[in-house]
Amino acid sequence: MALPEAPRQPDALLAWMGSLADATRLRLLHLLERHELGVVELCDVLQLPQSTVSRHLKVLGDQGWLRSRAQGTNRLYRVAEGEREAAARKLWSLAREQTSAWPTVQQDRLRLTRRLSEREPAAQAFFAGAAGKWDKLRGELYGDAFGREALLALLPSDWVVADLGCGTGQSTAALAPFVRRVIGVDQSTAMLKAARKRMAGVDNVELRQGSLEALPLEDASVDGALLLLALTYVSDPGQAVAEMARVLRPGGHAVVVDLLRHDREEFRRQMGQQNLGFTPEALSQVLGAAGLQAATCRALPPEPQAKGPALVLASAQKSPQVIDLRERRQASKKEEART
Repeated sequence: MALPEAPRQPDALLAWMGSLADATRLRLLHLLERHELGVVELCDVLQLPQSTVSRHLKVLGDQGWLRSRAQGTNRLYRVAEGEREAAARKLWSLAREQTSAWPTVQQDRLRLTRRLSEREPAAQAFFAGAAGKWDKLRGELYGDAFGREALLALLPSDWVVADLGCGTGQSTAALAPFVRRVIGVDQSTAMLKAARKRMAGVDNVELRQGSLEALPLEDASVDGALLLLALTYVSDPGQAVAEMARVLRPGGHAVVVDLLRHDREEFRRQMGQQNLGFTPEALSQVLGAAGLQAATCRALPPEPQAKGPALVLASAQKSPQVIDLRERRQASKKEEART
């Protein structure tokens, strides 16, 4: 039978009580419970000399109430959250409750608010000087992928997305971590082979072979559909967009990116494309003719290193209340037969 645990000696409790038995140390704990502050800031808020503040900080640090870290030549202090024993936390909770209404503590909070507001101009001054080079600096420091990742994270995680004309699967792979399922469709055997190699180990991607004018997808089976640099390769863009609309669920979203209308015939032949691209107005009409609503189309500024024609971006939505055109035509024929 195990012996009962020996009662704790009172030394620790007495030490904790002793470290709290001072008005200045209680004021410090109130300040450092919510903010990380340096000695100079604490002296300003408490209106006490540095020697006094440093002495009280040492007492609190020795008793485990505070943690600190170096920042350049200074040290920053904050209450050691979660690192104290339960009894110590209860003791501070009682002390905080009994002292939070002290006029001196309230005055400290006001001075702290003023002191913290003085930190803001430093950030404002930085961005004022960095505005002209911020994009380059941000890219050098943090890269560019985070922006794309953040935008993709806006997609509903339960969506099924079709990447139509998926090619080697670059966009398919980018989408896969953010949605429930991605279906890539392409007519080229070579492209799909490269895409399957890229997708090795990705379990929420399905690749299918088929043409854009006759998609191997069920009606109303996807929440979103992409046509990225694919529409200029089909002989009947209207039929491809109609197929895109067919596979969208009611309320689903369509996105098209393709070449802005240009006159580089040699480029078109070299790339094996069927047409010279689309004006925003023409692409909007194609989307509308397919039954897609709220189409927005705009030309995209060419990227600095891009050598091909500029691009156009279009997006549209399938009506949440879809009238099946085939069923309507069949009903009309039946009505004509009866009459």
